[in-house]
Amino acid sequence: MTSVETVSRTRREFRTDVQGLRAVAVGLVLLYHAGVPFLTGGYVGVDVFFVISGFLISSHLMESLERDGRIRFADFYARRIRRILPASLVVAVLTAIAAIIFYPPLALEGVLRDALATILYVPNIWFAIQDTDYLADHAASPYQHYWSLGVEEQFYLVWPLILLLLVFLVRRRRALIVGGIAVLAVASLLSGVLLTPIDQPSAFFLLPTRAWELLAGGLVGAVLLRGALRLPGWIEAVGGWVGLAMIVGAALLYDDSTVFPGTAALLPVLGTALVILFGARGRAMGPTGVLSLGPMQFVGLISYSLYLVHWPLLIVTQAAVGDQNPLSLAVKLFVGIVIALPLAWLLFRFIESPLRRPRVLVGRPARVTLWGTLALTLVLVAGTLGAVQWAATRDVGTGDAVAVAPDFPVSPPNGTPFVPRNITPELEAVADDIPPMHRDGCHYDAKREDVQDCHYADLDGTRTIAVFGDSHSAQWFPAVEEFADDEGGIRIDTYTKSSCPAADVTVLDKGVPYTSCDRWRDAVLEALVADPPDLVVISNYANLALAGVADQESRSRAWRDGVERTVGRLRDAGSEVLVIADTPRFAVSPAICASSNVLDVTPCAGERAEVLDADFAAQEHAAAEAAGAVYVDLNDYICTQDSCPVIIDNMLVYFDVNHLTATVVSYLEPALEPTFASLLGIDAGTDP
Repeated sequence: MTSVETVSRTRREFRTDVQGLRAVAVGLVLLYHAGVPFLTGGYVGVDVFFVISGFLISSHLMESLERDGRIRFADFYARRIRRILPASLVVAVLTAIAAIIFYPPLALEGVLRDALATILYVPNIWFAIQDTDYLADHAASPYQHYWSLGVEEQFYLVWPLILLLLVFLVRRRRALIVGGIAVLAVASLLSGVLLTPIDQPSAFFLLPTRAWELLAGGLVGAVLLRGALRLPGWIEAVGGWVGLAMIVGAALLYDDSTVFPGTAALLPVLGTALVILFGARGRAMGPTGVLSLGPMQFVGLISYSLYLVHWPLLIVTQAAVGDQNPLSLAVKLFVGIVIALPLAWLLFRFIESPLRRPRVLVGRPARVTLWGTLALTLVLVAGTLGAVQWAATRDVGTGDAVAVAPDFPVSPPNGTPFVPRNITPELEAVADDIPPMHRDGCHYDAKREDVQDCHYADLDGTRTIAVFGDSHSAQWFPAVEEFADDEGGIRIDTYTKSSCPAADVTVLDKGVPYTSCDRWRDAVLEALVADPPDLVVISNYANLALAGVADQESRSRAWRDGVERTVGRLRDAGSEVLVIADTPRFAVSPAICASSNVLDVTPCAGERAEVLDADFAAQEHAAAEAAGAVYVDLNDYICTQDSCPVIIDNMLVYFDVNHLTATVVSYLEPALEPTFASLLGIDAGTDP
């Protein structure tokens, strides 16, 4: 078998079809981010980029091994740095400046933390952690598109070492090198397929589960190392068109509910590999002709810069006009394409292109680039850390003081139209106004399934109250704790897990059946039935997607049955059950909105009919009472007949888009006290 080092090749020719594929990739991403309705799977453009990058980098490395018998690591890393980092860091810094100017004060710290992760070249890892954390803000970050750069940068860091080791182990035999790359690719693919239904954010963002896409490009590079395939022209043409159709098909057929990456990523990845593989000879009958057109070449040329600038332009523009005023499709297309294109060209012309081969570095060793990059990174990290600290401690600003909230909740509530000076919690401290289970590790994330004993209040109490369900059950803990402390002799046990309702239904988590929730719920119910508490407090998030339901009617029926099954088991075991109606759900965080509108927060309020699901509440009410539970709806204390204000008296009502602050839950406790007392057989005394 021919070895790598015995094959003599000249420097590979420029592939116009690959340049055109870059245009396809960035075009899909741009149109998807703009919200073009028919291109619901345009995110696969990133997968196209991965294959292209893997092909080009692996081809370069294998040619180096073939030509020199080694990889010049310092030179390789220096070239990657000059190719990727200048434009990337310029956009990162400019985005941070724009965020400081236009972002709501309460959202700024999170954005700057994203910037820090970007500068440290780990944005993909950071976003994987953020997306699996219940307390993370899921609003789009202007740095979120950097995740793919993180994957590529981490791949570039380790792949030369792995490839060199592989070549050494197989004694440079090309067939075995191809086989070794294939084995690595399959292992990565399998890890992604297995992890996606369990932990989709990690499977989506992290290198081990995405490496196979770059390795697929590397496989094509290894196959083409000795030159283009010698196949009949019509086969190459058909193969290329089939590959392009696979990419476009994925962009048209996939959407945000597609379980991705998993096996779904195979379609765009294999499609891209086919286009590159069969386009090596540039057959006129194939897609090379279309991909080589002037406009495609231009967009492909600036595709990296265009990818960098389009997303922060869209997100910062949205922040500037306010998240409560969503950009129209026309505006998104104008900002994401018409404005982004010339800015991308300027970035390419004056930053990306000249800094690939800067005159100041001509003839200088690669270590100059490496040490310079380290120094620049340290400076940027220090500056960003300072900005994060400033954002975390800055004064948002407030209006006049107002009367404090009364001791007993009032219906309808007294909404305050501005941010008062004596607001509680303070806007800057709202992130800390949460139930203690989140800090104590007693509120589970999506991965945990064990049943942990978490006890509060009087640990030796003769009565027990269990708080059971998702985070909307957990939000009522402060009221339960206040009642237990006032009465004495009551122990509180908590069993709460993110996005996992107490109702016996299988919900979808990012499009995948949340089986971890089902197993945990069953285990908790077994524990509660084995040792029944006196009272179980439940509240369910109303906006969960259910598995196996085709329409609203079947969803309602499944939810009613699930509530009845859970309540029925608890009642049969001897526990009283209290079901508390779900609270409002906003499209935009009221607290963040208020931080940008301190003198007039009325635009941040929600229309009651829009933020409360009356039909869901009626269905849940009927199911709970049919199974023997008591149902309580406290929304009249936080909403008027028409709207749900952000601030009531001097209290900030919402922690995020769908959770109440602990302060407001404690304020509502007197309205719950008679029900608590009645269900526990306690004399509640006279109501205030």
